[in-house]
Amino acid sequence: MREIKKVAAIQDMSGLGRCSLTVIIPVLSAMGIQVCPVPTAVLSAHTGYGEFVMHDLTDFMVPVLEHYKKLRVDFDCIYSGFLASAEQIDHCLDFFKAFPNALKLVDPVMGDDGRAYATYTKELCGRMGELVAVADIITPNLTEAAILLGEQYPKNAVSQELIKKWLVRLSEMGADTVVITSVMLEDGNMATVGYNKADGSFWRLDNKLVPAHYSGTGDMFASVLIGSILKGDDLAVAINRAGDFTEHSVRVTYRCKRPWTEGLMFEGELGKLFSDRKYNDCVRI
Repeated sequence: MREIKKVAAIQDMSGLGRCSLTVIIPVLSAMGIQVCPVPTAVLSAHTGYGEFVMHDLTDFMVPVLEHYKKLRVDFDCIYSGFLASAEQIDHCLDFFKAFPNALKLVDPVMGDDGRAYATYTKELCGRMGELVAVADIITPNLTEAAILLGEQYPKNAVSQELIKKWLVRLSEMGADTVVITSVMLEDGNMATVGYNKADGSFWRLDNKLVPAHYSGTGDMFASVLIGSILKGDDLAVAINRAGDFTEHSVRVTYRCKRPWTEGLMFEGELGKLFSDRKYNDCVRI
């Protein structure tokens, strides 16, 4: 039997609202990849619900890492996302250091629509750059890209040239591969854009705009992206596969008229991750 890739997912577990581990585990499992969750917090519902109960698991992360080191576990990827405290930055760095051969993906979860999430302090946002500095791949949305760069969130559509400059600046912080999601461009298209520092290539995938926003879309995109890369796809195909499945799930959810807080109705769509369709919509720019 072929060896199954293993991903250590350093993320929260929210009971209500599909996001973080409740998206990552089923999506990567469907792609044939084992997810080993390292929960940063347990929440009754994600923070978008306004009211929620949260249990911070900062103290849990150190013994988990020590146990994995004792077992001599090998991970193919360390994937960090929602963090509950600034101290957890240190624990993520320890995970990255403990598994130097693992691919390091940082989804710098901090906010959306120009605002930081309710639980994200200035200190936590400020220290996110420490994870970005050691990452191989980062997947910020436009809000998170602006926070990382110390820029104002663009209230209007941005030019393709400006977003390319942002991609390069983010890569200069450390990561070889940068993908920014949810970018409204001046030509009227909502797009996902990527940059590969190794060969200087820029990539763009236009998304069909749906007049709705749902929790967990970034988690879904990043999960399919890393699953695709671990299975051997290049960056363009990985962006295309992740964008295609995320957009499809958004459209299914929109047709069902579900509240945005419930997240994407993807459970019945996981079979599409096995699609044989040719992915050629992601274009070099």
